[in-house]
Amino acid sequence: MRVSPPVAVGGDILGGAAWQCWRTAHHSPLRDPGQEMGGAWSRWGQRWRFWMPRQGKSCVFWTRTPRGDVPALPLQVEPQATIAEIKNLFTKTHPQWYPARQSLRLDPKGKSLKDEDILQKLPVGTTATLYFRDLGAQISWVTVFLTEYAGPLFIYLLFYFRVPFLYGHKYDFTSSRHSVVHLACICHSFHYVKRLLETLFVHRFSHGTMPLRNIFKNCTYYWGFAAWMAYYINHPLYTPPTYGAQQVKLALAIFVICQLGNFSIHMALRDLRPAGSKTRKIPYPTKNPFTWLFLLVSCPNYTYEVGSWIGFAIMTQCLPVALFSLVGFTQMTIWAKGKHRSYLKEFRDYPPLRMPIVPFLL
Repeated sequence: MRVSPPVAVGGDILGGAAWQCWRTAHHSPLRDPGQEMGGAWSRWGQRWRFWMPRQGKSCVFWTRTPRGDVPALPLQVEPQATIAEIKNLFTKTHPQWYPARQSLRLDPKGKSLKDEDILQKLPVGTTATLYFRDLGAQISWVTVFLTEYAGPLFIYLLFYFRVPFLYGHKYDFTSSRHSVVHLACICHSFHYVKRLLETLFVHRFSHGTMPLRNIFKNCTYYWGFAAWMAYYINHPLYTPPTYGAQQVKLALAIFVICQLGNFSIHMALRDLRPAGSKTRKIPYPTKNPFTWLFLLVSCPNYTYEVGSWIGFAIMTQCLPVALFSLVGFTQMTIWAKGKHRSYLKEFRDYPPLRMPIVPFLL
């Protein structure tokens, strides 16, 4: 049996069909396929090599761990196999690399293949080389969101009730005489309770997990800023906003409108994607007036989110809140630009007037 030459010789994991034929023809013992065919180790990660048979035939491949041992039994892969099925097969021989931890790509610098991609439909010839990368320990998005949102809610209340060792013994469990402090606590708590409930009942995630390390980074950001702003807003020496009740009422109106808008966008995005599906569609305004912002921006949920924190900053006239709003706006702008580019690339009929996050500007 003649074997087509591989696209690129070598790699950590070599297509067993090609290797099996090579071994049979030369009557050689089972050794390192990479060495047998003159291969070299991949610096980026492991490479899986598949020999693509004719229609209706199965593909056999051998796997190899970083230590160099090759399992004695081959695995069967059909041309119609999806990337998810390939990941599951690999997990059977290497349990430490569960599917969510694997990234498979056609090019080391390319994008990860989607789980629903079919091997036969990939832009490859008779031999497909898939580059494998260990994404590290994973954790579910729901767990991350619940952790990073529950923290600020709890931390802020510690400062609001002035538990011991925060402001001095004489202020333990005392209450502020300024009504804006109590209003700020209500708004802050409402925001994070809303986020927790949305995580549980509204959001539908296109990816089930994220790297475990992200939870430490995210919690540091949310928990740290929550403690910083709560310390000053609930401080015994805190002074109310310069323009008094008028400033507070204006800020409260901005906060409430943006919170309603943010929730409306989340519901619109939820209805856009059926449960259990990863289908992507162009989001359009609905009968809800808060969704009309879709006419101008690609990510109005970020626009409303930033608006909420601007309203909270005006209400409390607190510098840490303003800095939190600025940092959040910077990060959400990066996310919005990425999603906007993705929409433009995926949908040819995407509305041309939309901007990523700020209407007409950004």
